[in-house]
Amino acid sequence: METQLEPMKDDLPLMANTSYMLVKHYVLDLDVDFRSKVIEGIIVLFFETGSQYRKTSSTGKEGCRSQFDEACKRRASEPCHIPVPNLSACSSKMECNDFAVCGKHEEDTSDKNGNHSNEEQASGMSSSKDCCDIENHGNKDFLLVLDCCDLSVLKVEEIDVAAVAGIEEFVRSAKLTDSSKELENLRNQIVHELVALPADRWKEQLRYFTCCSQAPGCGELLFTTDTWSLEIRKSGIQTPADFPHAIRIWYKTKPEGRSVTWTTDQSGRPCVYTVGSPINNRALFPCQEPPVALSTWQASVRAAAGFVVLMSGENSAEPVQLREGILSWYYYVTMPMPASTFTIAVGCWQEVKQQSFTAAIQSNIEFSLPSSQADFRWHDEICGHVEYPCRFQDSAARLQAVIPYRVFAPWCLMERCEECLIQLIPRCLSAAYTTLGTHPFSRLDVLIVPSNFSSLGMASPHIIFLSQSVLLGGSHLCGTRLCHEIAHAWFGLAIGAHDWTEEWISEGFATFLEDTFWARAQQLSHGEVKGQQELKALLRWRRLRDEVQNSEEELQVLRPKKESTGELSESGASVVKHGLKAEKIFMQVHYLKGYFLLRFLARAIGEASYLASLRKFVHKFHGRLVLSQDFLCMLLEDIPEQQKSGLTVESIIQNWLDTPGIPKPLQEEGETWQECPLVQQVSAEVTKWMQANQRIRKSGKKKRKQDEVVFQKLLPDQLVLLLEYLLEGKTLCPRVLQCLEKTYQLREQDAEVRHRWCELVVKHKYVSGYGDVEKFLREDQAMGVYLYGELMLNEDVKQQELAHKCFAAAQEHMDTSAAKVVAEMLF
Repeated sequence: METQLEPMKDDLPLMANTSYMLVKHYVLDLDVDFRSKVIEGIIVLFFETGSQYRKTSSTGKEGCRSQFDEACKRRASEPCHIPVPNLSACSSKMECNDFAVCGKHEEDTSDKNGNHSNEEQASGMSSSKDCCDIENHGNKDFLLVLDCCDLSVLKVEEIDVAAVAGIEEFVRSAKLTDSSKELENLRNQIVHELVALPADRWKEQLRYFTCCSQAPGCGELLFTTDTWSLEIRKSGIQTPADFPHAIRIWYKTKPEGRSVTWTTDQSGRPCVYTVGSPINNRALFPCQEPPVALSTWQASVRAAAGFVVLMSGENSAEPVQLREGILSWYYYVTMPMPASTFTIAVGCWQEVKQQSFTAAIQSNIEFSLPSSQADFRWHDEICGHVEYPCRFQDSAARLQAVIPYRVFAPWCLMERCEECLIQLIPRCLSAAYTTLGTHPFSRLDVLIVPSNFSSLGMASPHIIFLSQSVLLGGSHLCGTRLCHEIAHAWFGLAIGAHDWTEEWISEGFATFLEDTFWARAQQLSHGEVKGQQELKALLRWRRLRDEVQNSEEELQVLRPKKESTGELSESGASVVKHGLKAEKIFMQVHYLKGYFLLRFLARAIGEASYLASLRKFVHKFHGRLVLSQDFLCMLLEDIPEQQKSGLTVESIIQNWLDTPGIPKPLQEEGETWQECPLVQQVSAEVTKWMQANQRIRKSGKKKRKQDEVVFQKLLPDQLVLLLEYLLEGKTLCPRVLQCLEKTYQLREQDAEVRHRWCELVVKHKYVSGYGDVEKFLREDQAMGVYLYGELMLNEDVKQQELAHKCFAAAQEHMDTSAAKVVAEMLF
C-alpha cells in the first residue's frame, strides 16, 4: 500500500485511498442485538473512479447495448438468489423478476413531506460466517483501502448489478471503451450511470440502489484488516478503473468498539448510540473517512419491538413489523455528506408530543417572513456544489422558518422536555432562519442522550443530541446550547472543513452564532443584546485565558498543519493532527479563539454588513468543503478599503490561526468588558459577599444580629461570573457558603452555575456540599471531568475518597476519552 503518512501516536490516520476510488453511496442493512452488544449485517458501497485514475472512453451506443442484451439473455433463465436471510431478517428467495420494484412505473411510496414507508425496505440480507482474511502476496493488484477499526469483517464480494431487472436503461447512452465488452466493465458502467443520475430522479435512484444492493454476488474478493484499515483486492485487477465499483461487505461490530457506546438510559433501559468518537464511524461500518469522500446513504435497521431507531435521515421513519417482536426502520440521505456525520441512536426513547400552545407558536412563526429576506440576492444563482436535491433552490423551503421537528427522551425526562425544550425549538429555529436564511436540512429530531455523553450537545444531519444537563435550571443553558447545535446545520454540516484540523470553522462559527440566535429567540432589545454579549465575551475570555495557561502550546493553534492544511498524500490518505489526544476533546480553544476572531471581524466591519457576508458565504459554499482562506478572502473582498484598517488574510492567519496563546488584538480588548453594566452589577454583589464574609469571620462563633443585606437577582451568566470571582478569593466561611446557596438557590440552577458552585465546595472543603459534587459527577458527566482533578489536588482524604467513589460508580458506562483523562488524574 502506498503511504507517506507518519502519524504520531496522538494523530488519527485517515487511510482511505480516496484519490483512486471514491464512495458515492452506502446501503446499510443491519441488525441491533442488545444481548450480545453487537450490530451485525451488510454494507454495500458504490464507487466512482477517483481523480487520479479516471478513464475517458468513446465507444458508440450500439456496442454497449448489444453487450447488455447478451448479458441479460444469459441471466434470464437463471434465478438471482438473495443470500439466505438470518434469523433477524424476513425470508424469501428472489428471482430477477422480483426486482421489478425498481421499475420507473413503481408507485411513489413517499408522502408530500418526503416520509417513506418501510414496506419496500422490509427484506433483509444475511451475514456469511465464511471469513477470507487473505494476505496480499503481490504488489501488482490494486488495493482498495477503507477506514476500519474494531470490526469483524466476515466476507467481501463483488455485486452483479447487471442482474437487476430494468437496469438496462443506464447503459443505453453509455460510451464504453473497446475493453468494455467484458462484463466487469459493464457493471462498473452501470454504477457510474446510477450515481450520476440527476437530482430530480433521486427517488428512482434510491430504489435502484436498494435493488442493486440485493443483487446476487459474482465473486468473493480478497481482503485483510489491520488496526486502522480494511484492504480489498481482486486478483488480476491492477487499476481502480477496473476494480469492482459495487461491493458488499458482511461484518459485525465489537462490544468494545469505539464508535458507539452500549449503555443504559436514565430510566435504566438498554440503548446504543454514536458518541462523536475521535475515531468517528470506522468502528460502526467500513467507510472512507476523509472529508472529501462526500456520499449519500440509506439504511434499514432492525431491532426488537419496543426500541426506537433514530438516525441521520431526511425522512421521519415509521417502523415496519417484519415478524413478531422485530421492527425495521428505514432512513435515507440525498445530500452528499462525510461518513463521519452518520449518526444512529437505538433505545426505548419516548416521543415528547407538542402541546397545543407550542404548535400555535410554531404556526405564527412559520408565516412571518424573516427581516433578512431582502438580503438574499443570490437565490437565483446556480449552487456551486455537486448536484443533489438542494433546499436552497426550493422556493417553498426558502420560506420555511421552522422545519418539522420531534423530541425524544427516556420516559423519566419527558416532563422536563415538555416544560422547557420543546417550547424553545421553534423559537430557536426561527431565529436561525432570520439570521442565515434557508435551513439546509428538511427536518430535525432532538434526542436527550444518556448521562455518559461527554458533551452538552452534538449536531448531525437531521438530528441533535443534547445532554440531560441542559434541562435543569431554566431555559438559558438549554436555549444557548440548542442554538449552538442548530448553527452547525450551516457551519459544520452544510459547510464542512476541508481539513478536520480546522475545527474552528465549525465550532467558532457555532459559538458566535449561538449568541445571535439566542438574542433573537428571546426578542431582546438592542441594549439587552449588547450587555449580555459583552458579559458572555468576558466569561469566554476568562475561560480562554485559563485554558491557554494550562495546556500545551501546540494544542492552542487553530491551524496546526499551517501551510500544509488541506494537503493529502498521492492516494488521498492523511492524518488528523492530535486527533486521538484524549484531553483534546475537553478543550475549547478552537471554540473560543474562533469565536473571538469572528467577533473581531464583526466589530471591524459592522454587525449588519458582517451578517450579510455570512449569508452570502452560506449561499456560495453550502454543500462544499472549505479552508479558512475561503471565508477570509470572500469577507475581505466585500469590505471597502477604508474599513479594512490594514486587515489582510495573511495577518489574520498569522495572528489568530497559526499562533498559540491569546491573539494580540484580543489582549488589548480583554479589559474593556469590565465596564459592562451587567459585569459591574456582579462586582458590586461580590463586594457585598466579601464584606459579609469578613463580618462573620470577625464575629467568630458568637451569634449576633446581622445587618440585613439585600442581594440583587442575577442572570445565569452573571451567577457564573459571581462564583468565578468568589473562587478567586482566599477563604469563604461555611456560613457564607450556606447563605450563598440559599440566596441564589444554586442547587436548582443550570449546570454551568452548579459546576462553579461545586468548585467552591471543593476549594473550601465545604462538607455540607459534597452531596452536590457527587450528584454533579453522576448526572453531569459532560462537564464534571476536571472536578475529579480538583478533588485530588487538595490532598484531602475525604475529597479523594469521594473522587474514587464517583469514578468507580460511573466508570463502566463513562465515555472512553473521559474515563482515560479521569483515570490519569486519580491514579
